[in-house]
Amino acid sequence: MKPLINGITGVILAGGKSSRFGSNKALVEINGSRLIDRVASVLGSIFKRLVLITNNPKDYSYLKLPIYEDLIPGLGPIGGIYTGLKNIHDETGFFIACDMPFINENLIRHIVAVRDDFDAVVPKIDWRMEPLHALYTKRCLPVIKELIASGVYQTAKAFYNLSVRYLNEEEIRAHDPHLRSFLNVNLPEELLDTLHGAREND
Repeated sequence: MKPLINGITGVILAGGKSSRFGSNKALVEINGSRLIDRVASVLGSIFKRLVLITNNPKDYSYLKLPIYEDLIPGLGPIGGIYTGLKNIHDETGFFIACDMPFINENLIRHIVAVRDDFDAVVPKIDWRMEPLHALYTKRCLPVIKELIASGVYQTAKAFYNLSVRYLNEEEIRAHDPHLRSFLNVNLPEELLDTLHGAREND
């Protein structure tokens, strides 16, 4: 068993409304385990401290985690990242969406290992970035705050004004060959497709 990482907080983002899914997808079960439970379990095996960002704290009280509600409601993921960075005690947080059922401990530990002195570490495959499976330091706060103030709520826009370490596809596949870490669930039928695809890749 690998040691827990101190000095970086694992931050789970569960602020979405799940409007496309039709119910709270974070609480949907896959093979007997809720999506958010799976995420919390993996992060709990990596980081000494975890927090949860949500506007529905009662739904997740059973997790026994520190919970913070969005400081500025209605902004989507960038609001969750802003809230997390403002509230965590560590200088750095690893942020992840609650609907990624196949996150990979080795990949996350690699992201931590290559952080060096970058403001953020973000997986990137071709043009597609994964800002909700990424590392951010508190140095990102002024840039994110400025974006929010200007009415721009796309997290990736912040990267133009930050020092970012991007992980390329080859680097990612060395730890996650099938890129399952970034699979998320937005619709009920996607849950079935995700499970089916995962079984084929096992």
